[in-house]
Amino acid sequence: MAVFVESVSGADIEPWLDALARLRIQVFREWPYLYDGTEEYEQQYLQKYVNSEKSVMVLAIDGDQVVGASSGLPLLDADSEFRQPFVEAGREQSFVFYFGESVLNPRYRGLGLGHRFFDERERFARENRYSFSTFCAVERPAEHPMRPSSARELTSFWLGRGYVKLPGAVAQFRWLDVGDTNESVKPMQFWGKTL
Repeated sequence: MAVFVESVSGADIEPWLDALARLRIQVFREWPYLYDGTEEYEQQYLQKYVNSEKSVMVLAIDGDQVVGASSGLPLLDADSEFRQPFVEAGREQSFVFYFGESVLNPRYRGLGLGHRFFDERERFARENRYSFSTFCAVERPAEHPMRPSSARELTSFWLGRGYVKLPGAVAQFRWLDVGDTNESVKPMQFWGKTL
């Protein structure tokens, strides 16, 4: 597969919003997020990347289709839920670059795009004088009834990239799980790395 990778920033993300919203809904329905999303909410959520002057969206494109995307922006531009663990710990936020989500069509996994997403976001953060990168990931119980037997654990991938868990840094974020009728709060563990 000939996948082209391109990074866009700020207002240059806007033309991609429809494709990004659809891809996020598709991928986040899978384990471990089990997210039952809507395009309306996704458009609203993604607007913060359009509005941030120092955001980045790394796009993986095959032909005219967006098959993967990975986001980042200054932590100070992120949702308050993602800033809160840093506020509570008294950590300085101005030098922290927040890696949002990485989503990739299942057909394109195993081609090294996950590493490319991290490479491009880390490069962007360093070029914009951020010295620390962070992201968070949902933590689900090992015995969760919707956990597939083939579930892939990403801890070794993140450790291999030099990221470590940030002790006590857990965000609380709510969304609707597939099959549920009400939103529920999920713990999101932060990981970080000095750039």
